[in-house]
Amino acid sequence: MIQQTTIYLAQRHRGFHLITREILHELGELPATGILHLMIQHTSAALTLNENADPDVRRDLENFINKLIPENHPVYTHILEGSDDMPAHIKSSLFGASVTIPISNHQLNLGTWQGIYLCEFRSHAGNRQLVATIYS
Repeated sequence: MIQQTTIYLAQRHRGFHLITREILHELGELPATGILHLMIQHTSAALTLNENADPDVRRDLENFINKLIPENHPVYTHILEGSDDMPAHIKSSLFGASVTIPISNHQLNLGTWQGIYLCEFRSHAGNRQLVATIYS
């Protein structure tokens, strides 16, 4: 069986945000086994799995990716939407628009320290939408 829903995430500031609990709340009861596929419907944000305990990991990711892909670089030609827009597109492509997670025993089968991140790359982004598809 395939079940699909849209999850609306409230506006967040630029950074890496742990959204696992929010996703689980929106999905409700999970099947005994299956696969959850999450896809973000935006080109300046991304999804990834990473450390869910120490917030320093999120800050370090933010600091590193901003140093790696800076704003106002002279090679950018897509600059009409602000200095953070083209870097956000590049970061989004590097991190990716989706994650796939197994479901076991009615739970996401994440590693002990794994959580789902919204990677917000715009300084003044709006709300974000995810498509959640469960295959059971």
